[in-house]
Amino acid sequence: MNWHKQIASVFGIGYIKGGGTVAAILYCIIWFLLPAGYIDSFWQAAVALLIIFIGTWSAEQVEKDWGKDSSKVVMDEVAGMAITLLYAPHNLLYLCIGLIGFRFFDILKPFGIKNLEKIPGGMGVMADDILSGVYAFIVVRIVIICQTNYFS
Repeated sequence: MNWHKQIASVFGIGYIKGGGTVAAILYCIIWFLLPAGYIDSFWQAAVALLIIFIGTWSAEQVEKDWGKDSSKVVMDEVAGMAITLLYAPHNLLYLCIGLIGFRFFDILKPFGIKNLEKIPGGMGVMADDILSGVYAFIVVRIVIICQTNYFS
């Protein structure tokens, strides 16, 4: 198996049933185990952009063998979670809200998310998850603001 298939499937997770959810949870676990200093640094955004770039490139490469937007490609879920958790406080509540919110938007695809799947190639694979991540990011931010205002 070539390395694009390894990356796109997040080292084989895409081959299992529910791989998208498993890949999103894996990112959450890694994010939660990282030191809080990483969460507050510019490196988190840099890593998210790197995931998007590499995921787009790999999704483009595997499309020849796997077809358009194959369920084996789960790096897009990792990218969506990376966006969802950008600069969220290192807190299990926000992580869970982010995961549930991201999977909600990614599965139901409301508010124009579905239309992004029409974009050709690797960007089409990634774009709907990127927007799902943006919407989930907004939900997490609203919860953070509400909690901050309520408990202040």
